[in-house]
Amino acid sequence: MAAARLSQFGVQHVAKGIGRLTTEVIESGSGSYVSMVGGKRYLDFTVGIGVANLGHCHPKVTKAIQSQVGTLVHGQVNIAFQKPYLELIERLLPMMPHPSLDTFFFWNSGSEAVEAAVKLARHATKKQNIIVNFGPLVPGIFSVPFPYCAQCSIAQHAGGKFNYENCCMDPVTQLELLLKRETAPSDTAAIVIEPVLGEGGYVPAPKGYFDRVREICDKNNILLICDEVQSGFGRTGKMFAVEHYGVRPDILIMAKGIANGMPLSGIVSRKELMDKQPPGTMGGTYGGNAVACAAGVAVADAFKEEKILENVNARSKELRGMLEDLRKDPKVGSMIHDVRGLGLMLAVEFKPSPKGSIGSKVQAKCKEKGMLILTTSIYDTLRFIPALNISKEDMAYGCQILKEAIEEVAAGEDPQETQTKGQALE
Repeated sequence: MAAARLSQFGVQHVAKGIGRLTTEVIESGSGSYVSMVGGKRYLDFTVGIGVANLGHCHPKVTKAIQSQVGTLVHGQVNIAFQKPYLELIERLLPMMPHPSLDTFFFWNSGSEAVEAAVKLARHATKKQNIIVNFGPLVPGIFSVPFPYCAQCSIAQHAGGKFNYENCCMDPVTQLELLLKRETAPSDTAAIVIEPVLGEGGYVPAPKGYFDRVREICDKNNILLICDEVQSGFGRTGKMFAVEHYGVRPDILIMAKGIANGMPLSGIVSRKELMDKQPPGTMGGTYGGNAVACAAGVAVADAFKEEKILENVNARSKELRGMLEDLRKDPKVGSMIHDVRGLGLMLAVEFKPSPKGSIGSKVQAKCKEKGMLILTTSIYDTLRFIPALNISKEDMAYGCQILKEAIEEVAAGEDPQETQTKGQALE
């Protein structure tokens, strides 16, 4: 089919509930670029929403997948051990943020891994309730706010006194009150936290927050579950974002970048907890698929051999530096509310505009110029998720496109209106 016909076919027959950036059809990907049917090529700052962490069709990962397909496609985890599954555990053990995290269960997707973590927590503690920083909620699930200083009413009325480096820690107070008012510690199995909010706006936890939560968990016999579906596997400049905070999770959730595009996720905890589940408690038809695990082994090897974390931190300085420079630019800075993130999990949040979403306009401009970027689901925020092995040259190209797009959108805005509208929320 021609490009237009393929696109129309997709619109007609693919579920409408799936949101997407474009109705174009991706034909191939290589490194930091994707090519569409019809020939259009884009610099990809989305990499499958952080799934293709090492870029599209990484040669070593591709080779490992091809080799495994000819050996064993699927060795069902409830039947027997299979070699790639065990090899992946062997590679991951030294990467864990704490030596106590030594026992693994692999599944297919991030949501399933969260389900597995909740299931383990309830088995291990014999308690039902779970505290989260997100919704929607089901019975036995309670929500508390995440420390989001850029949108915190306390910070906004304190004249700059509170920020990510000096958080007011009101969310900790709210957590303590929740444990007194709604879900007693004796009923609470675990607290689930993303070290860096993903869909919530790419917001890193402020300094000291995790220490306080860890203290509350230890005091009340509650498990701390770190959801690193999006922030794990080098995305923040360390293998796992919780390493930035020096706190031990009881259960770690992982997915996305673990196998560079193959459907694989997992949880890891200490053997003492995992062994509380009797045989038959966990399983799943496709969990820990052999081909996906082989890809995960290749990903782990590439991190070490190709010095991926060093590249993440070098490219992060370049991207963040450009964003901070724009924030200081009098022609552009009036639109920008916040620049934040860790490693190559960065975001820029724009102030409200009477002319509509600034972020969506910048996103559209970037696409026109040949780069794909994404927004987040709250406030007017653009997130940047390039491949972790993106070259210096491609990062410079991406920064150039982004800078031009923001400047062009700013030229169509009224700085006074945008600034006034933004101040009304501050």
